[in-house]
Amino acid sequence: MSPYIVELGDCVKIEPGKGQTVFATECERMTLTVMEFEPHTITPEHSHPHEQVGYLIEGEAEYVIEGKTYPVRAGQMWCLPGGVPHQVKVGDRPMRVVEVFCPVREDFRNT
Repeated sequence: MSPYIVELGDCVKIEPGKGQTVFATECERMTLTVMEFEPHTITPEHSHPHEQVGYLIEGEAEYVIEGKTYPVRAGQMWCLPGGVPHQVKVGDRPMRVVEVFCPVREDFRNT
């Protein structure tokens, strides 16, 4: 196994809620995730101190950010500063996203 190349199967796998799977790996100062969501999954409103940037690979959703709803579809990206309340409501199809968090997400580490 290379210290530079990571297979999805070698990532930390977390299931934070029903219909949600997170695969995570990290460098010194950031965490990279691939997240998979079943249709109609809702991630409750939350916030965290980490900056968060993401790219929607497939599917569609409504992102509720600071109480305002933003429709998001495959091919779009988002940038959220740390501390911003947000929620995700997945549409009728499975959703897959790639997200980067900075600094490292301690809660996404293999413990």
